[in-house]
Amino acid sequence: MSLFRKKSLESIMAQAADSEKGLKRTLGAGNLIALGIGAIIGAGLFVRTAAAAGQAAGPGVTLSFILAAVGCAFAGLCYAEFAAMIPISGSAYAYSYVTMGELVAWIIGWALIMEYALGAATVSIAWSEYLNRLMGGAIPYEWCHSPFESFTDTAGVLHSGIINAPALIILLLVTLLLIKGSQESAFVNAIIVFIKVAIVLIFIAVGWQFIKPENHTPYLIPEGTAAVKDAAGKVIADYSGWNKHGWGGVLGGAAIVFFAFIGFDAVSTAAQEAKNPKRDMPIGILGSLAVCTVLYILFGHVLTGVANWKDFVDPEKGREASVAYAISAYMTGYGWLAKAVTVAILAGFSSVILVMLMGQSRVFYSMSNDGLIPKIFSDLHPKFKTPYKSNWLLFLFVGGFAAFVPGHVAGDLTSFGTLFAFVLVSIGIWILRKKSPNMERPFKTPVYQVVCALGAIICTAMIIGLDRQTLIAAFVWMAIGLVVYFAYSKKSSKLHK
Repeated sequence: MSLFRKKSLESIMAQAADSEKGLKRTLGAGNLIALGIGAIIGAGLFVRTAAAAGQAAGPGVTLSFILAAVGCAFAGLCYAEFAAMIPISGSAYAYSYVTMGELVAWIIGWALIMEYALGAATVSIAWSEYLNRLMGGAIPYEWCHSPFESFTDTAGVLHSGIINAPALIILLLVTLLLIKGSQESAFVNAIIVFIKVAIVLIFIAVGWQFIKPENHTPYLIPEGTAAVKDAAGKVIADYSGWNKHGWGGVLGGAAIVFFAFIGFDAVSTAAQEAKNPKRDMPIGILGSLAVCTVLYILFGHVLTGVANWKDFVDPEKGREASVAYAISAYMTGYGWLAKAVTVAILAGFSSVILVMLMGQSRVFYSMSNDGLIPKIFSDLHPKFKTPYKSNWLLFLFVGGFAAFVPGHVAGDLTSFGTLFAFVLVSIGIWILRKKSPNMERPFKTPVYQVVCALGAIICTAMIIGLDRQTLIAAFVWMAIGLVVYFAYSKKSSKLHK
């Protein structure tokens, strides 16, 4: 059998229409926009902004946001066309199965694990960091960090992590909510989204008056900037690489903050639960992306204006809880805001974890229905009609990463998986326009040749901008995926049978 056998559009549409056996259609346009914002505004904004500024872009992190947003906009238009045309859970996986065949669909489905599952792990780690900051560092370092993380305190004592227990707790709570149902999850998410958007706006409005122009000069990290070491002499930031300073640093920063835009594509995984997907999916995808892009640029400008970008190099000083640090250190008289921000961020992170885990379970649901992974991933709860067994398995997998892997490792791998998905979705629209020009398209990507080409090129450039270790780990993960496909999925595929 061909490795590029394709699912027919007819079979996918029939599957989407079978609402009695499948997922419940309970989400409207407002729910979808809230889901998108709920997934987008989170660790990417509150943690990765500072990481990108301290490691690659400096104050030019605002330019990194613009570059990442442009790539997302092109990919978002392609996602909107697919989601309106093929209203089924599975996102880029389902779209690739129709346009490029089973092997490519498997590859993208495997890559999406890096986006959604590792994305949830990264955010749960950030949730743990902010919880500890809120509690004044009451949680011992050993119990809220990975075994691969350590630091030397001012007294010269070395501390090493054992397990990130708070990250496991929040993952468990969100998993239980997801099993209860999509409508309940969307309601909780909407409340959280209102709170965290309000806090972002308050920080921008109040922080603007504390901006120091000298913190934005120079705007890009100069070539030749010396590496930064911690108290033990370990290098924690090296600016010698081409993507660690100047305009190269802007691209490197874009690859880092790209994680902040993950979420609008997660809206497409809920297509099979949308009441009117042909109209509501484009609104949910593009609407959430537009709102968050504006907030991100303003937020990055204020954060790097209030605190110097060098403050965000040291994780213990300012990078792990950058917003609370900037308020406490530089915004005199607003200590209450630091506490409020931390509480709101904790709630916001919870919504990101919720949408990421929902997205991953829906991708697994589609892959399981196609026979590429075991049936257990598509078993629905008899009462709640949610893929509850998949949710529990995800908790074990994501919990393992959250408990034992450093946050920056999972975060960079998440960016790779997302960018890879965006590249294939952009190419997929072009292929489908050529092969099925007369197919009904409730939403059409404008000037698709330009949009698809630029979406694929910009996202590929951001993949190249990732560090070497991340790229090696990502390709090892993809190689493992190919072994799984040829050992199990190829023969178990329903198209094969």
